[in-house]
Amino acid sequence: MSFFKKLFGSSNASSEEENVSEYAGSISDSHLSIDERFIFNFKKNGGKFLYCENKQEVAEQFENILEENDWFENEVLCYEPALFNLLDENKLLYTAPVKPKFLLATCENLIADEGSILFSSKQIKQNKPNELPANIVIIATTSQILSVKSDGLSAIKRKYERDYPTNITTIKYFEKAKEEDFTQYGSVAKNLYLLLLEDL
Repeated sequence: MSFFKKLFGSSNASSEEENVSEYAGSISDSHLSIDERFIFNFKKNGGKFLYCENKQEVAEQFENILEENDWFENEVLCYEPALFNLLDENKLLYTAPVKPKFLLATCENLIADEGSILFSSKQIKQNKPNELPANIVIIATTSQILSVKSDGLSAIKRKYERDYPTNITTIKYFEKAKEEDFTQYGSVAKNLYLLLLEDL
Protein backbone atom coordinates (compact mmCIF):
# COMPACT_ATOMS: atom_id res chain seq x y z
CA MET A 1 0.00 0.00 0.00
CA SER A 2 1.40 3.39 -0.96
CA PHE A 3 2.13 6.18 1.49
CA PHE A 4 -0.61 8.27 -0.16
CA LYS A 5 -3.26 5.59 0.27
CA LYS A 6 -2.27 5.15 3.92
CA LEU A 7 -2.33 8.90 4.47
CA PHE A 8 -5.58 9.68 2.65
CA GLY A 9 -7.58 6.47 2.41
CA SER A 10 -9.96 8.13 -0.09
CA SER A 11 -9.90 10.45 -3.07
CA ASN A 12 -11.92 13.20 -1.37
CA ALA A 13 -10.01 16.41 -2.15
CA SER A 14 -11.12 18.43 0.87
CA SER A 15 -10.25 15.68 3.34
CA GLU A 16 -6.83 15.33 1.66
CA GLU A 17 -6.13 19.02 2.23
CA GLU A 18 -7.03 18.71 5.93
CA ASN A 19 -5.15 15.44 6.43
CA VAL A 20 -1.96 16.76 4.86
CA SER A 21 -1.93 19.93 6.93
CA GLU A 22 -2.71 18.06 10.17
CA TYR A 23 -0.15 15.39 9.36
CA ALA A 24 2.51 17.85 8.23
CA GLY A 25 2.05 20.02 11.29
CA SER A 26 2.63 17.15 13.70
CA ILE A 27 5.87 15.67 12.34
CA SER A 28 9.33 17.16 12.17
CA ASP A 29 10.72 17.45 8.63
CA SER A 30 13.85 15.37 9.30
CA HIS A 31 11.90 12.15 10.05
CA LEU A 32 9.77 12.21 6.90
CA SER A 33 10.07 9.87 3.91
CA ILE A 34 10.84 11.49 0.55
CA ASP A 35 7.12 11.49 -0.43
CA GLU A 36 6.07 12.96 2.91
CA ARG A 37 8.84 15.56 2.75
CA PHE A 38 7.73 16.71 -0.71
CA ILE A 39 4.09 17.09 0.38
CA PHE A 40 5.05 18.86 3.61
CA ASN A 41 7.30 21.40 1.80
CA PHE A 42 4.97 21.81 -1.20
CA LYS A 43 2.03 22.62 1.08
CA LYS A 44 4.23 24.91 3.20
CA ASN A 45 5.04 26.84 -0.01
CA GLY A 46 1.32 27.31 -0.67
CA GLY A 47 0.75 24.63 -3.34
CA LYS A 48 -2.61 22.91 -3.77
CA PHE A 49 -2.23 19.14 -3.85
CA LEU A 50 -4.70 16.58 -5.21
CA TYR A 51 -3.84 12.88 -5.06
CA CYS A 52 -5.21 10.67 -7.86
CA GLU A 53 -5.16 6.85 -7.94
CA ASN A 54 -5.74 6.58 -11.71
CA LYS A 55 -6.08 8.62 -14.91
CA GLN A 56 -9.86 8.82 -14.56
CA GLU A 57 -9.42 10.58 -11.22
CA VAL A 58 -6.93 12.97 -12.86
CA ALA A 59 -9.60 13.91 -15.42
CA GLU A 60 -12.25 14.32 -12.68
CA GLN A 61 -10.00 16.47 -10.47
CA PHE A 62 -9.04 18.58 -13.48
CA GLU A 63 -12.73 19.24 -14.14
CA ASN A 64 -13.19 20.16 -10.45
CA ILE A 65 -10.37 22.73 -10.75
CA LEU A 66 -11.99 24.19 -13.89
CA GLU A 67 -15.34 24.42 -12.11
CA GLU A 68 -13.87 25.91 -8.91
CA ASN A 69 -12.15 28.69 -10.88
CA ASP A 70 -14.75 29.11 -13.67
CA TRP A 71 -12.12 28.36 -16.34
CA PHE A 72 -14.40 26.55 -18.80
CA GLU A 73 -14.28 27.83 -22.41
CA ASN A 74 -11.12 29.84 -21.77
CA GLU A 75 -7.71 29.92 -23.42
CA VAL A 76 -4.98 27.72 -21.98
CA LEU A 77 -1.22 27.66 -22.47
CA CYS A 78 -0.13 24.07 -23.16
CA TYR A 79 2.87 22.88 -25.19
CA GLU A 80 2.45 19.12 -24.71
CA PRO A 81 0.37 17.19 -27.28
CA ALA A 82 -0.16 14.36 -24.78
CA LEU A 83 -2.34 16.76 -22.72
CA PHE A 84 -4.42 18.17 -25.61
CA ASN A 85 -7.08 15.45 -25.23
CA LEU A 86 -7.81 16.65 -21.68
CA LEU A 87 -8.26 20.19 -23.03
CA ASP A 88 -10.43 19.06 -25.97
CA GLU A 89 -12.73 17.11 -23.62
CA ASN A 90 -13.35 20.32 -21.67
CA LYS A 91 -13.69 22.64 -24.71
CA LEU A 92 -10.60 24.67 -23.80
CA LEU A 93 -8.73 26.62 -26.48
CA TYR A 94 -4.96 26.05 -26.64
CA THR A 95 -3.96 26.98 -30.21
CA ALA A 96 -2.05 30.30 -30.13
CA PRO A 97 -3.67 31.63 -26.93
CA VAL A 98 -3.61 35.42 -26.48
CA LYS A 99 -4.66 35.64 -22.82
CA PRO A 100 -4.42 32.15 -21.31
CA LYS A 101 -6.11 31.70 -17.93
CA PHE A 102 -3.65 28.99 -16.88
CA LEU A 103 -0.78 26.75 -17.92
CA LEU A 104 -1.43 23.01 -18.14
CA ALA A 105 1.79 21.00 -18.10
CA THR A 106 3.67 18.02 -16.83
CA CYS A 107 7.08 18.52 -15.21
CA GLU A 108 10.50 16.92 -15.09
CA ASN A 109 10.50 16.16 -11.37
CA LEU A 110 9.15 17.12 -7.95
CA ILE A 111 11.89 18.17 -5.52
CA ALA A 112 11.21 17.03 -1.95
CA ASP A 113 13.68 19.16 0.02
CA GLU A 114 12.26 22.40 -1.46
CA GLY A 115 8.71 21.35 -2.26
CA SER A 116 9.36 22.72 -5.76
CA ILE A 117 8.49 21.72 -9.32
CA LEU A 118 11.35 21.23 -11.82
CA PHE A 119 10.57 22.23 -15.42
CA SER A 120 12.47 22.31 -18.69
CA SER A 121 11.86 23.61 -22.21
CA LYS A 122 9.90 20.39 -22.87
CA GLN A 123 7.05 21.77 -20.72
CA ILE A 124 7.42 25.57 -20.80
CA LYS A 125 9.52 26.23 -23.96
CA GLN A 126 11.75 29.27 -23.34
CA ASN A 127 9.34 31.07 -21.00
CA LYS A 128 10.70 32.34 -17.71
CA PRO A 129 8.46 31.73 -14.66
CA ASN A 130 7.32 35.38 -14.63
CA GLU A 131 6.20 35.03 -18.29
CA LEU A 132 3.88 32.12 -17.49
CA PRO A 133 0.23 32.59 -16.47
CA ALA A 134 -0.39 33.25 -12.76
CA ASN A 135 -2.37 30.00 -12.57
CA ILE A 136 -0.72 26.63 -13.24
CA VAL A 137 -2.08 23.07 -13.25
CA ILE A 138 0.61 20.36 -13.16
CA ILE A 139 0.10 16.66 -13.76
CA ALA A 140 2.88 14.53 -12.26
CA THR A 141 3.44 11.02 -10.94
CA THR A 142 4.67 9.76 -7.59
CA SER A 143 7.75 8.24 -9.28
CA GLN A 144 8.86 11.78 -10.22
CA ILE A 145 9.49 12.73 -6.58
CA LEU A 146 13.23 13.09 -5.96
CA SER A 147 15.09 14.20 -2.86
CA VAL A 148 17.17 17.17 -4.05
CA LYS A 149 17.54 19.37 -7.12
CA SER A 150 20.83 17.72 -8.16
CA ASP A 151 18.95 14.37 -8.39
CA GLY A 152 16.47 16.09 -10.72
CA LEU A 153 19.26 17.39 -12.95
CA SER A 154 20.83 13.90 -13.08
CA ALA A 155 17.44 12.41 -14.01
CA ILE A 156 17.10 14.91 -16.88
CA LYS A 157 20.56 13.92 -18.17
CA ARG A 158 19.58 10.24 -18.14
CA LYS A 159 16.17 10.85 -19.71
CA TYR A 160 17.36 13.00 -22.62
CA GLU A 161 20.60 11.51 -23.90
CA ARG A 162 20.48 13.32 -27.26
CA ASP A 163 17.71 15.93 -27.31
CA TYR A 164 18.80 17.66 -24.10
CA PRO A 165 16.30 20.32 -22.97
CA THR A 166 17.14 23.92 -22.14
CA ASN A 167 15.51 26.43 -19.77
CA ILE A 168 15.72 24.12 -16.74
CA THR A 169 14.11 25.95 -13.84
CA THR A 170 12.09 25.39 -10.68
CA ILE A 171 8.98 27.08 -9.35
CA LYS A 172 8.89 27.04 -5.58
CA TYR A 173 6.49 29.71 -4.28
CA PHE A 174 2.77 29.20 -4.77
CA GLU A 175 1.38 32.10 -2.78
CA LYS A 176 2.48 35.63 -2.05
CA ALA A 177 4.55 35.98 1.13
CA LYS A 178 2.45 37.36 3.97
CA GLU A 179 5.36 39.58 4.98
CA GLU A 180 8.63 40.57 3.35
CA ASP A 181 10.77 37.45 2.90
CA PHE A 182 14.20 37.93 1.37
CA THR A 183 14.28 34.26 0.25
CA GLN A 184 11.46 35.03 -2.20
CA TYR A 185 13.18 38.09 -3.68
CA GLY A 186 12.96 38.01 -7.47
CA SER A 187 10.56 35.06 -7.56
CA VAL A 188 6.98 35.19 -8.77
CA ALA A 189 4.27 33.46 -6.74
CA LYS A 190 1.99 31.17 -8.76
CA ASN A 191 -1.44 29.75 -7.96
CA LEU A 192 -0.42 26.13 -8.53
CA TYR A 193 -2.46 22.93 -8.48
CA LEU A 194 -0.65 19.59 -8.53
CA LEU A 195 -2.54 16.52 -9.70
CA LEU A 196 -0.33 13.71 -8.41
CA LEU A 197 -0.97 10.33 -10.04
CA GLU A 198 0.03 7.19 -8.15
CA ASP A 199 2.27 5.07 -10.38
CA LEU A 200 4.35 3.08 -7.88
